[in-house]
Amino acid sequence: MHTQDELENILKAQREFFKTGKTFDVSWRIEQLKKLRDAVIEYEDEIEKAMFEDLGRSQLEAYFCDIGSIILEVNEIIKGLKRWAKPETHFSGLTCFPSLTTKVYKVPYGNVLIISPFNFPFLLSLGVLAAAICGGNTAIIKASSKSLNSTAVLQKIISKTFSPEFVTVIDGGHDVADMCLAMNFDKIFYTGSPKIGKHVMEAASKNLTPVVLELGGETGNWAIVRKDANIKDAARKIAFFKMCNSGQICININQVAVASEIADEFLQALKDEIERQIGPSAIENPEYAKLITKAAYEKCASEAELYKDRIVYGGKGNPDTQKFEPTIIYPVNIDEKIVQHELFNPLLPVVPFDDKDIDKIMDVVASREHGLALYIFTKNLRWAKKVMATQQYGGGCINEVCLHIMVKGVPFGGTGHSGMGSYHGKWGFMEFTHPSSVLIGKTFGNLSLREHPYTGKKAKGKKTLLKLFER
Repeated sequence: MHTQDELENILKAQREFFKTGKTFDVSWRIEQLKKLRDAVIEYEDEIEKAMFEDLGRSQLEAYFCDIGSIILEVNEIIKGLKRWAKPETHFSGLTCFPSLTTKVYKVPYGNVLIISPFNFPFLLSLGVLAAAICGGNTAIIKASSKSLNSTAVLQKIISKTFSPEFVTVIDGGHDVADMCLAMNFDKIFYTGSPKIGKHVMEAASKNLTPVVLELGGETGNWAIVRKDANIKDAARKIAFFKMCNSGQICININQVAVASEIADEFLQALKDEIERQIGPSAIENPEYAKLITKAAYEKCASEAELYKDRIVYGGKGNPDTQKFEPTIIYPVNIDEKIVQHELFNPLLPVVPFDDKDIDKIMDVVASREHGLALYIFTKNLRWAKKVMATQQYGGGCINEVCLHIMVKGVPFGGTGHSGMGSYHGKWGFMEFTHPSSVLIGKTFGNLSLREHPYTGKKAKGKKTLLKLFER
């Protein structure tokens, strides 16, 4: 258990290290990023083992979702960092004559706090750390108290790779997180629920600390399956994603709205795909992930019990292993409670609608809190692109799931109750640096347009010139 004094001393040491200016050296940052990447590769087996112990994640799923994604992210940053960090040169404009050159420097925030979740204990800590390092910051990572084995490995990796005055990992529960939030960091990055996100933002406001919030969205992420969709393809992808990490993913599908014209065919295809991919009994399959805690299992089981008369597939679990089957609930009305909150488990409510009423469905989605993701399955790409361009959500896919977060060069982040700020690649660099505009003045040839007098004959000439320049 950490004390407030211990945490303050860690931050103090990081402040002193930042003041040395070492982190401003872009080449030095790249060296640290290479160390981070190499450490992830070196400890691959331990990372996979820890995620199996905490979440029941298989080796392949652990590599695809956490390890490989971190390597992909770090390599992208290493490749682009020198280009991103280069100061920009801008023409100041004739109003500033003769001082015609302005530079924009990308300055590190300083000392950042990263609060990471249990569901992707390495990706959502080390992936964020990579962005913080590329911006030239030091970092304290407050790792999850729920994924204890992963937190222990995370501490080992960081302690053997970096000095604590540069990066350190601390463990503990909400009390430790609150101690951290009471400290005066320069930036806070939190991944988790909207409820705790509000608490983080409130605490940060006391020090006017800027925050990045990556949240799941209060009313969950929708998948929309229209009557012209490729049913088997949609079912295959939705089944895969809903089973991934047993539904404990912030961008996972919370509920599906399916056109009633194809609902029966879609449900059968979904059942077939679940069994094809995981077998007839998911909870007996060692590849299928478990729910993180007994409390999470019981919450899932209790909600399933409320809808037991409408469970058309699954519905059973094992409290000893904390595994609960992929569970399809149908039919569900769009106004029912189960589709108005984030589930974060393998329950999948399915809402039927008449395809001619698709605009009404999208209006309901738009009226609720903004999700972190939106997925649309249809052959009508013109309609789908229009929806994606006008709805408010974090990110998403047309005729696909989740892969948008693995695309190089594009941002990942939420809006409203699904968060604020974004990262990945260049967007992470921008999130962890402040752009400082600096005009380089000349000491001769200065115009007196800005100076008194503001009346009389000279003022008339000045105004003429200002009208010419300021446009």
